[in-house]
Amino acid sequence: MAWQGIVTKYIAALGLLLFSCFISAADITLKITDQHGQPLANSVVELLGQNNQAVAGDLPVLIMDQIDKHFSPTLLVAQQGQQVNFPNSDNIRHHVYSFSKAKPFQLKLYSGQPEQPVEFENDGIVVLGCNIHDSMVGYIYIASSPYTYQSDANGIVRIEQSRLPVKISLWHPLQSLPLEEKALLSITENAVSSLAIVIKTDTPVQRNTFGNKFKAENDQ
Repeated sequence: MAWQGIVTKYIAALGLLLFSCFISAADITLKITDQHGQPLANSVVELLGQNNQAVAGDLPVLIMDQIDKHFSPTLLVAQQGQQVNFPNSDNIRHHVYSFSKAKPFQLKLYSGQPEQPVEFENDGIVVLGCNIHDSMVGYIYIASSPYTYQSDANGIVRIEQSRLPVKISLWHPLQSLPLEEKALLSITENAVSSLAIVIKTDTPVQRNTFGNKFKAENDQ
């Protein structure tokens, strides 16, 4: 079957591959896998250049909980200007912090509810750590577009045909790219209905969250 109006891309420097499938007027389905063909849940696809009508004050407060010495969820997608609450559901105290450029902050040793949510004014990637438990790592993706999607357990994201043509960014917490970089891709209005995307990943390793910066103050 002939392909129509689709530009396929291989972005070697960004570690991303794109393959095209069959023609249809239906919504565009992205199937995201790693280089071994395994589906990549928690991939983030953001449609760029879309008008953001949301008012930060009208956005709900999101929840990044701490359960069994893990951030829950591991990845949270927020809108620029949105607030996030960090309850501690464990029976031990945690010290949540970030040194990420998008939002450096810290919530010193506490249990239960912190005094107030944290507002994330800038778009970008925020890596969370706990100064007491080095194995705790979480991520907040702060989007500037209201059309931002997180892939499901099968690595699937669907984009409405009416949004085309569009430029998108792709990101995953285990990508082999530097953590704050995003792969970019343009999808034409005549694109095929199913696109297979490969994001190269590294074997999961503990991220360096620089938690030892607080050790002297809080080690106990």
